[in-house]
Amino acid sequence: VSKYNVPGPRYTSYPTVPFWKIQQWETKDWISVVQKGLGLTQEKEIGIYIHLPYCDSLCTFCGCHKHITTNHKVEDPYIEAVIKEWSLLLAAINEPVKISSIHLGGGTPTFFAPAALERLITGILALAPLVKGAELGFEAHPNSTTEAHLKSLNHLGFTRVSFGIQDYDNVVQQAIHRIQTFEQVKSVHDLALANGYTSISHDLVFGLPKQTICGFKKTVEKTLELKPHRISLYSYAHVPWIKGTGQRGFDENDLPSGSTKRALYEMAKELFLKAGYVEIGMDHFSLPEDELAIATKNKALHRNFMGYTTQSSPVLIGLGMSAISDAWFGFAQNEHSVKAYLERINKNELPITRGHDLSLEDLEIRQHILNLMCHFDTEIPKKSFIHFGEIIQRLFPMIEDGLVIIKDNSISVTEKGIPFVRNCCMAFDAYLRNPVSKPTFSLTV
Repeated sequence: VSKYNVPGPRYTSYPTVPFWKIQQWETKDWISVVQKGLGLTQEKEIGIYIHLPYCDSLCTFCGCHKHITTNHKVEDPYIEAVIKEWSLLLAAINEPVKISSIHLGGGTPTFFAPAALERLITGILALAPLVKGAELGFEAHPNSTTEAHLKSLNHLGFTRVSFGIQDYDNVVQQAIHRIQTFEQVKSVHDLALANGYTSISHDLVFGLPKQTICGFKKTVEKTLELKPHRISLYSYAHVPWIKGTGQRGFDENDLPSGSTKRALYEMAKELFLKAGYVEIGMDHFSLPEDELAIATKNKALHRNFMGYTTQSSPVLIGLGMSAISDAWFGFAQNEHSVKAYLERINKNELPITRGHDLSLEDLEIRQHILNLMCHFDTEIPKKSFIHFGEIIQRLFPMIEDGLVIIKDNSISVTEKGIPFVRNCCMAFDAYLRNPVSKPTFSLTV
């Protein structure tokens, strides 16, 4: 752990955001990339991620783009702006599309009233239909999610919900300013089951301040009492140089050491596997009958900005402040502040700012990294933009340590090497060949 616990990307995209080359996309150029991505699907399918940035209070572990307020009058103008952004995008694409998935993230989507979320979804669906079997899900704060939220969204076709738990230990909750009891979580979990949700996920985070093996074990055991369909076990990304004062809400000496942090994961993993869960990628678990487990078995797992998914639609459009879009051949990100986002929308402009147009080399490396992150192996073709020998040279320490195996033209991560898969991907990353001069990434382990 001490050898490989170095700063490195999470690889929800390649190239990673700090290395994107376009500081201001021209709308026509970005739309041409989106159209090219749509050409990879039969029905012009688009997945949608909607960023709902508002939170009532600040969680000091959070690395998301958010806006803290208790003023709920912000809801309606923001909802109208997102619907307008979607209409502007469709007008620019100028051809019929269908929606393969909708995911509401944040921020806190359940900051918004059920009626506001209903207006949002009906407004989106009024402009483009869903494909058969489309997946609709949302992220939910247990403290602000009501039965009305669950009923309204389920009525619109939502069957997936992800509850942000993090840790049940009160000392940890106080440190990260995220207070919620097991009883509150159980109540809203049971309400979701009773209101038609067939996929419930619980998000846990290891490596938080003041976390201990004993305390986190109790969190894992409580999670297993409720037996969610999926469990995300995320590594806490400590990046205070990016997120400002939010992640300075505790003393850095309160953070577990690298070896303790890894032990937290291994302890949780052992309990999840013993309870019958299947390990998915590097930080997810699911019940064996869940679609994620089936996709893993069939090598159909995909990874994007939202993590692991069974949805492999090449076009994922991000709507809302700071949202990121992925059209396979390129990326784009919206304005980072609510104010700038609303101003661009009010000017009838798509609010995209920075992005990246992938080269042929980028596309090949992207596929290799995707293979490694999802399936822990990849094969280098005879005609390649990358030099196989150079990759092996960069991987040599991991090969010596039994973390990676090379056979013919294939590279595989061993079971022992799975915790270090990000390090393996870094050997492929052309943008890391030059040293990074300032703090950029969280630690890999």
